Amino acid sequence: MSDQRVFVIVGAGLTGAKAAEGLREAGFTGRVVLIGEEAEPPYERPPLSKGYLLGNQPRDKAYVHEPAWYAEHDIELLLGVRATGLDPAGHTLTLDRHEPLRYDKLLLATGSRVRRLDVPGGELDGVRYLRTLPDADALIERLPHAGRVVVVGAGWIGLETAAAARSRGCEVTVVELDSAPLRRVLGDDMAAVFAGLHEAHGVEFRFGAGVREFRGDGGRLTSVALTDGTELPADLAIVGVGITPATELAEAAGLAVDDGVAVDAALRTSDPDIFAAGDVAAVAHPLLGRRVRVEHWSNALNGGTAAARSMLGEPVVYDRIPYFFTDQYDLGMEYSGWVPADGYDEVVRRGDASVAEGKAPEFVAFWVSEGRVLAGMNVNVWDVTEGIQARVRAGHSGTTVDLAKLADQSVPLDEVET
Repeated sequence: MSDQRVFVIVGAGLTGAKAAEGLREAGFTGRVVLIGEEAEPPYERPPLSKGYLLGNQPRDKAYVHEPAWYAEHDIELLLGVRATGLDPAGHTLTLDRHEPLRYDKLLLATGSRVRRLDVPGGELDGVRYLRTLPDADALIERLPHAGRVVVVGAGWIGLETAAAARSRGCEVTVVELDSAPLRRVLGDDMAAVFAGLHEAHGVEFRFGAGVREFRGDGGRLTSVALTDGTELPADLAIVGVGITPATELAEAAGLAVDDGVAVDAALRTSDPDIFAAGDVAAVAHPLLGRRVRVEHWSNALNGGTAAARSMLGEPVVYDRIPYFFTDQYDLGMEYSGWVPADGYDEVVRRGDASVAEGKAPEFVAFWVSEGRVLAGMNVNVWDVTEGIQARVRAGHSGTTVDLAKLADQSVPLDEVET
């Protein structure tokens, strides 16, 4: 007898595609419907600000699967379709320009939406954001002809796009409200590494300032006026001021929302037949002891697979260590762990974090609280992520380390415990 169940996935990004793949790999033979607002087949986002934007990867490298893969695995892929309503009691999803769908299990993989600046001139040609493949297409077309680029926001997207613009010969100024790039994420010492890296590559920073207005002529951007009174000439402005979880569907359905769709460790929402994963999910993380929402590739990749298993009734405890990575110029970095800005005592480093012309930094840094490692970052040091994550997992479980050994490169990471 064939399986008559219908599993619906709302959001055709990496999370949704991996969930659909996970369902089929687990042997689910029922109907799988994968719904996406964008017209593109499911794709990964890191290439948008890294390989594809830099010109090192072809466009289709971003796709999770070849477009034909979905039909080959009997997955109904509805692209360019917006979900407009969710009725948990009736187990029904309403869609724009389509018949309503009745589901047995549903996964919210709606991801996040880019935060937009609400200032005059935001509609000018030349003011761009980077969240989608078409956004990346537009930047790739414009960067070779944009002599002067202003990047608004010194977070990961801002710094990666700044590096891409410099690699194409643009003059780049980064505008940031805070006093250093990534300071709220990495703290002062590690923020200084990234500031030095970009300055060594010719990027100018304007800290302590925001955008008051985008100014233009004939509908095209010509300058960016800052809150400190400065006016920066600009052919192109790239705005990277964060993202917000796309919780509208969940909120309208009455699901619990807490800076994202609130889910337990099995990725179940407040409705037992609705699940959430990826950027949109605020997970009750059993190791970290709090609800966290992770906006990175690894969480999308692994969360979709875990959600598929949970939808099938398998026991799931989603306790993966948060992980992300970046590539900027000759610096490659991986970060593992989670720690709030005021949640650590010090940063312990092993290796050389100095930035000099012709020399990339090589070090590992650890965020430590009361002798416990809560997060670690390796910069141009490879094949150490497993060891770092083991220390992070142990630290969040209460295990302390000898800080002198932690800073000593000659001591293996598995020998630093006190």
